[in-house]
Amino acid sequence: MKVVKELKGWISGFEEADSLSEEVALSLDFVKEELVTEDEVDELYARALSKIEDLEMKNMLRAEEDKLGAVLKINAGAGGTEAQDWASMLVRMYQRYCEKAGFSVTITNWQDGDDAGIKTATLQVEGDMVYGYLKSENGVHRLVRVSPYNAQGKRMTSFASVFVVPLVDDTIEVEVDPARLSWDTFRSGGAGGQNVNKVETGVRIRYQYKDPDTGEEEEILIENTESRKQQQNRENALRLLKSELYDRELARRRKALDAIEGSKKKIEWGSQIRSYVFDDRRVKDHRTGYQTSDVAGVMDGDIDAFIKAYLMEFGAETGLA
Repeated sequence: MKVVKELKGWISGFEEADSLSEEVALSLDFVKEELVTEDEVDELYARALSKIEDLEMKNMLRAEEDKLGAVLKINAGAGGTEAQDWASMLVRMYQRYCEKAGFSVTITNWQDGDDAGIKTATLQVEGDMVYGYLKSENGVHRLVRVSPYNAQGKRMTSFASVFVVPLVDDTIEVEVDPARLSWDTFRSGGAGGQNVNKVETGVRIRYQYKDPDTGEEEEILIENTESRKQQQNRENALRLLKSELYDRELARRRKALDAIEGSKKKIEWGSQIRSYVFDDRRVKDHRTGYQTSDVAGVMDGDIDAFIKAYLMEFGAETGLA
């Protein structure tokens, strides 16, 4: 059914673009006969162009993992309250984007900041081609503004990290070694129901990951406080662990592809990918050069243009066909 749905999506998309193109061609004849205005022709042309560009962007989402959901982990950087407030602003931005795109969002982990904002949050996003669209957000996001938390009203720079991995489903097989896995429980914090802070419903996975190539070991830490039931949190935490392991395997395969070695440096974790300068009314993506003055719109979830610019430039290179 998933294959059929995907094929139907391509067919309907093509038919809509083809129909709009025919309307534009006909309108050019009609305008000569003064049956339609030039403004109406321009409007039809813009609609047809937008639909064709959407199909071109969708064509960039051909990696096997692009069709999956995504796990977004947002961490506040150094800088105390200002950085924690910036991290919470990014969470809101992604929530609004997903709402407009028709994606479902579940908060699986949330740690409040000391005075405001958050220290970290994990969002589980599900929908059509979610990871394909959101993979462009992986990296460090920089905020420059006059801080409301600074008594002198100084301009401050803050950072927050966004880590995006594919959300595995039943079609993806990931091996988890039970011998390397350990669990512990804790009382959930933050907003929640009556059981929050009363029973140990939160779960924490510690997994000793061993790199197959280098042999180096690293601990993967996954926390889940989504449900008031510990068993549900254990199941979802295990799913998040599998998503992390799947992403690492994809990273190994990407590294082996010489064709994308140049772009890999642009998108690797830890690089500053985008700056949000509130005073100058400017948001700029450093990888593609795309920028906009609509800061309020971006913070309200209008990040489609940034995603599109990234996919049109790097989408074909990052596919793992």
